[in-house]
Formats: sequence, C-alpha cells, structure tokens
Amino acid sequence: MSRKIAFQGESGAFSHAAARNVFPHDEALGCVTFEETLGAVQSGRADFAVVPVENSLYGRITDIHHLLPQSGLFIIGETFLRVEMNLLGVPGATLGDIRAVQSLSVALGQCRKFIADHDFRTINAVDTAGSAREVAQKADRSVAAIASRFAAEIYGLDVLASNIEDADHNTTRFLVLSRDELHAPPGNTKTTFVFRVRNVPAALYKALGGFATNGVNMTKLESYMVGGAFTATQFYADIEGHPTDAAVQLAFEELGFFTDQFRILGVYPANNHASAPA
Repeated sequence: MSRKIAFQGESGAFSHAAARNVFPHDEALGCVTFEETLGAVQSGRADFAVVPVENSLYGRITDIHHLLPQSGLFIIGETFLRVEMNLLGVPGATLGDIRAVQSLSVALGQCRKFIADHDFRTINAVDTAGSAREVAQKADRSVAAIASRFAAEIYGLDVLASNIEDADHNTTRFLVLSRDELHAPPGNTKTTFVFRVRNVPAALYKALGGFATNGVNMTKLESYMVGGAFTATQFYADIEGHPTDAAVQLAFEELGFFTDQFRILGVYPANNHASAPA
C-alpha cells in the first residue's frame, strides 16, 4: 500500500523532488504552507513529511525552526538536494524566442547574470513549479519559466538552458518527519535537539562547554525568540553522535546544569551530503 508523503509546494517543486528522492515509490501530497505540511502528518493524512531546513546560499528556513519544536513530530532522516535552475519553455520554443522569464523571486535572484545577459523581462510568481505550470498552460513561446527538470517532466516543457544559476553550490538540506519517534541505532548518526538556557551569566557558554571537552562535534546551532519576549531564547542544535554514546551522554549531562528546557527532536542516520540534482 502506497504511503503519502507531504511536502510544501506544487507538483514539480524542489521539495517534491526531495520527497521523491527519499520515497521514490510513494504518493506525494503537495501542501500550500509549512503549517499544512506538518499538519498533514499530525492528522494522519500523510505518513511522513519532507521539509527544507536550510540552504547553502540563504541559510536557515525560519518557519521550520519555529514550527517543528512545537509540532510533536520527530526527525527520522535527512537528505540533500542540489538545486539546479533551468530555463523551461513550451515545446518547440527556442532560447531566441524568449522575452520574459517567470519564477519565484528567490529563483530569479539566483539567475541574475543569465537573465541580464539575455535581457529578459522578469515576472515574479509564487513558486517555481507553479510558474512551470502557468507557462505550460499559457503556451506562449515568448515566456519561459525558471524551475527544475522535474517540473519540466511533469508539465511537458522543454529545457532550453540548464544550470543557469549564478552559484554552482546551491544545495538545500531537507528533514524527514514522522509522527513516531524512530531512533536510529548507534553508528553514523546525528541528533537534533532544542534547549533554553537558564537566566544566569555565561549560561550558554557553560552549557556548550561539555560538547567541546567531550569531543562532540556540533554541526548546527540556531537561536530564535519564543513567546514574543526578547529575553526568551530557544536554541536549535545538531550534533554528530547518538544519545547512547558516552561522550554525548556526558555533554548532555553538563548541558542539563545550565538549561531549564531540553528536548530531543530526532536521532537519525547522517547523510553523506551527496546531493541529487533536481
């Protein structure tokens, strides 16, 4: 029986491509917002969700850092997607036919040089996959979309130019979320957790000291306000290691002396960072 995998965006979105890479034989379920994406798993409408958490060019996906800790969902995996921008036109169109390009503003911004070199007029849209769908529907040879090859396949468009982004290291990290807490066995694992430090001098410095002294590599540390208060800060962290590792246990024990809230969001296999293109 096919499972349902929730992602944010329309069919052909980069999140859809990431979901397909993780769950190639399951049914993808597009959602309008991140709230709806997480809600689909919470309600049982979807079995898992695949959501972006950070991008090599634009940093963290703020919405996910705010929504995930309160969602009741657990991280069970990660995947990396190499984001390749392509110029997509209606069948039969050529690069010389194009006068305007349509896409998400962020995608247009990632292709400034290509757009300037061809003197294209830009059309801002809600997302990349939606732009591909609209270009296919309008069937105007002079308008192209900037989107993924996956979107070209779905909407029957031709790839007029490949890899047109300005930077060739644009990669997005995605998390796989589940209603059930499924800890990976000890080995090549990552552990993600959130915590709040006590209101004492140098609390954060002292809280993190145990990771350094015990040789635990912290690969991510993000802070953000909670509850609308400037004095209430929550931290989101990734470490390399498993909670049963002796070094991690010692680091968590020291962390506990200086925090008043701590919760593990997931223990999952570490990806080798080899990203599949979309």
